Amino acid sequence: MIFSALFNLASVASVAFAAADCTGINAVAPQCVSQEALHYRDFFYIGGRYVAGAAGNLTYDQLYVEKLTPAAGVNQSKPVVLSHGGGTSGVVSHNRKGFASHFLDYGYQVYIIDQTSVGRGSAEDLDDYVMRIGSTAEITEKGFTAPELTNAYPQSQQHTQWPGSGVKGDSVFDAFESTFIPLTSNLTIQELSMRSSGCQLLSLIGPSFLISHSIGALHPLLLSNDCPALVAGNINLEPGNIPFQSYVGNTTSSVGRTSARPWGMTNTHVTYEPAISDSSELTYELVGDDTPAKRSCYMQTGTIHKLTEIAKVKYVALTGSASPHITYEHCVIDFLEQAGVATEWIKLADKGIVGNGHFGYLEKNSPQIAGVVHEWIQSNC
Repeated sequence: MIFSALFNLASVASVAFAAADCTGINAVAPQCVSQEALHYRDFFYIGGRYVAGAAGNLTYDQLYVEKLTPAAGVNQSKPVVLSHGGGTSGVVSHNRKGFASHFLDYGYQVYIIDQTSVGRGSAEDLDDYVMRIGSTAEITEKGFTAPELTNAYPQSQQHTQWPGSGVKGDSVFDAFESTFIPLTSNLTIQELSMRSSGCQLLSLIGPSFLISHSIGALHPLLLSNDCPALVAGNINLEPGNIPFQSYVGNTTSSVGRTSARPWGMTNTHVTYEPAISDSSELTYELVGDDTPAKRSCYMQTGTIHKLTEIAKVKYVALTGSASPHITYEHCVIDFLEQAGVATEWIKLADKGIVGNGHFGYLEKNSPQIAGVVHEWIQSNC
């Protein structure tokens, strides 16, 4: 009798759990079961320095790092380090497996960072790390979650993989929008701190595969320049460090652009050959027709300076078929190739993975995208 009653109670609870709405923000409710891979979690800070202030010594430039170890044990030879894009941190907003869990399932030691000055890496250096907004609902809708509604570039009409309507009021969208946080507008000081703390991290954990998203691609490129022996591979999900420029994106027009990254793909010094001491020594010109479907690019002219240190690290970019990046990612590839860096560009559609926007790692077919990254790592160990 007691067993029967308990069994019936468990059955009712099971049905209730199964019927629960666990989408978006609802996923934090007690009845919602986590989909993440079973793992052990540690965290630490690395790098940083003491700076004397009026109130005493403050710590500047430290890097926040989470260490995730698969419960079943590590069976891959090198770790992966996940680096977020601009206006976000090392989190996901849905009750589905994120990239970290996919790589835990593959047996990798996984490290997740919050970049210096961002999220749990927030800086005490309030004067230098000037902050700006991460995103608005309108920017997010037009550029990331529902670009097909704005139709700023023809490929946007292929966008099918966002889990929900992609607009304000949808539970998945609202949960995603809540993850945006301020980021620093002082990219120079952030790059300098990431260069120092990033190489210290790799010195501690050993050669690793760096997986970045969007403007987060700045930092693996700099680490490839500064400590290439510690970067096993540079894997870029929709790299946002377009040479010498940033595209305005879908907030106004598909053809807007602003000057950016005077060192080509970075804001701070990288090693070129022939050597230069100032970015003004690089000469470049706009190449190609500029259309919504395929943007024009800046390429070096005159003396072609080679990125000799960065060229020591294998580089791959992955791009979704419906993302704005499909219209200008060739600029990254062409610039690096001209500078002597062997690259690989994986258009996800060529792998049969279609319909992705800029945040493909959060979309419905993200397990397949993680699988492509895993295959690339296995081929380049």
